[in-house]
Amino acid sequence: MKTQQFKVDNTQSRIDWEGRKVTGVHNGTINLKEGQLLLENGRLSGGSFTIDMASIRILDVTDPATNAQFAGHLASGDFFATEQYPEAFFRITAVDQDYITGDLTIKGITHPVSFSAALALHEDTLTASGKIVVDRTRYGIRFRSGNFFKNLGDTLIYNDFDLNVTFTAKALA
Repeated sequence: MKTQQFKVDNTQSRIDWEGRKVTGVHNGTINLKEGQLLLENGRLSGGSFTIDMASIRILDVTDPATNAQFAGHLASGDFFATEQYPEAFFRITAVDQDYITGDLTIKGITHPVSFSAALALHEDTLTASGKIVVDRTRYGIRFRSGNFFKNLGDTLIYNDFDLNVTFTAKALA
């Protein structure tokens, strides 16, 4: 059995997020802090990555003051409490062909998530991409959730948000 370990290249990898509310959509990026992927006999078998939650950026709000206020709110206890929880984590627990299951930890709370991924190996470079749909309420993020608050009208924020992950990783010697 041939096992290969790959280190994620942060400069060539990205996480794009998208959150929806009744009146529209917001999107942005979150930096990857570190990550690794394992292949056994050319197939993904494991891996993990660490997300720098303090790096959350909003791309669709162009007014600097509004953007800063929104970023501060995402960093607050209403959302990700980044001062107390500066990192989020994902660890692969199972791989069935291109379907990945793993443990996602946000704000110190861990739940399993599953998603389809596209993988490609070219010489010593592995690329991987997938869309992880996250129910924020499972991680204690209840701000303006219709599950916990009534009569929100057009201030309701939907529970699910997306993490669109694209990794490039290099084989370790």
